[in-house]
Amino acid sequence: MSVPHPAPLSEASYSAVELLPGDDEVVLLDQRRLPAVEEYVRLRTSAQVAQAIATLAIRGAPAIGIAAAYGLVLAAARGEDLAEASARLRATRPTAVNLAWALERMARAPGDRAALAAEARAIHREDVEACRAMGRIGAAHVPDGATVLTHCNAGALATGGYGTALGVVRAARESGKRVRVVADETRPVLQGARLTAWELQRDGFDVTVITDSMVAQLMRRRGVDLVVVGADRIARSGDVANKIGTYGVACLAAVHEVPFYVAAPWSTVDLACPDGDAIPIERRSADEVTQLGGVRVAPEGVSVDNPAFDVTPARLIRAVFTERGEAAPPGERTLQALQPRSC
Repeated sequence: MSVPHPAPLSEASYSAVELLPGDDEVVLLDQRRLPAVEEYVRLRTSAQVAQAIATLAIRGAPAIGIAAAYGLVLAAARGEDLAEASARLRATRPTAVNLAWALERMARAPGDRAALAAEARAIHREDVEACRAMGRIGAAHVPDGATVLTHCNAGALATGGYGTALGVVRAARESGKRVRVVADETRPVLQGARLTAWELQRDGFDVTVITDSMVAQLMRRRGVDLVVVGADRIARSGDVANKIGTYGVACLAAVHEVPFYVAAPWSTVDLACPDGDAIPIERRSADEVTQLGGVRVAPEGVSVDNPAFDVTPARLIRAVFTERGEAAPPGERTLQALQPRSC
């Protein structure tokens, strides 16, 4: 069922998922249909939310954490077993730690619908505040007139609003700096071409889409001043899991001496995970690789490997921006320094 979104897209307020008044329906922008169709769908059960997360109707580590929290509110509204609903939601996307973090936080709230709704909305609100805070921190590293390369989509669509990597870009522009964005297409699902370009174009940014294979040449020609990406999980070592292809961009940035930064909320930092080798990597359907827009581009029956994420070693990252400050260079010492003493 499609519905109009209650508010227009803007830098100040935009969200890809919302819990509607009454606390018994969730509305989300179906990101599978962008940029051709802007469609908002209503979800009424936790199972529908889980399906939306699994099929990428809603995606981005912070956003799926928020969606999962709202899914538990729907479970409470319909008298579902909350533990079963939580387990179903948790199983949808194993790499993004924000999903488990949000569900664990919801588990500590009273189990009635009103209390769960209040906690879920707090998670959403705090994520937007975190994005704005890390955006201001990261913007200090963006020179006036810079060209910023980003991979995948780490904007308002992937968060509660504003964005992580794109939050840095937005904050830089809000501070009066001129900034241009180059968006990798991000194969195989094209989040950069479909979502980052759509979002930035709607916000009036100077944005250019390139294929993933063009990054090396662009950097060789000094066409990039810095790289900023988001993250799905940051290990204690400072290793970062992000959309597949990020590691390759980081390697190219190192070769061409281009600063490589990561922006992510503290909920993405997993201090219990020792390093990148311990991060679970989601494997997705072969159809994402063998088909493009529903059209087959590879031989029928060919073998396919489709990891959704890769891991960038901490040594390739100049700094990680969080709402609590920056870890530069990222590693156990600098990340632990951002951890509150009470935790």
